[in-house]
Amino acid sequence: MGAVTVVPLESVDPIQLPQGSWSRMLITDARVSGNVTSLGYSVFTPGTVLAPVRHEAEEVAYVVSGSGELRLENEAVSFASGDALHIPAGVWHAVANTGDADVVMVFGFPHPDYPPTERR
Repeated sequence: MGAVTVVPLESVDPIQLPQGSWSRMLITDARVSGNVTSLGYSVFTPGTVLAPVRHEAEEVAYVVSGSGELRLENEAVSFASGDALHIPAGVWHAVANTGDADVVMVFGFPHPDYPPTERR
């Protein structure tokens, strides 16, 4: 059996997003040798709307706190604390915090790092 790797949140530099929001990719091939999945953590401040993206791999996410919507090409899917999300590969999506508190989200991909991604 391999050793367990612990990656403290504060040990990873944040990826700055609009309006003071940020993400951190915690489990990646740069930190965990031989991994086949990745894990990230994001905080989206109230009013944040990200630009649309689509990933080469599916994405799963869990909403730890807050509420908002995932904006797709032709619809918006609401989410709130305690919800799990599955976003199929190739689906354009954008996170929007429509609430009055931070949205905290844990997300992952079946890819050893943040997967190849298109942005609009």
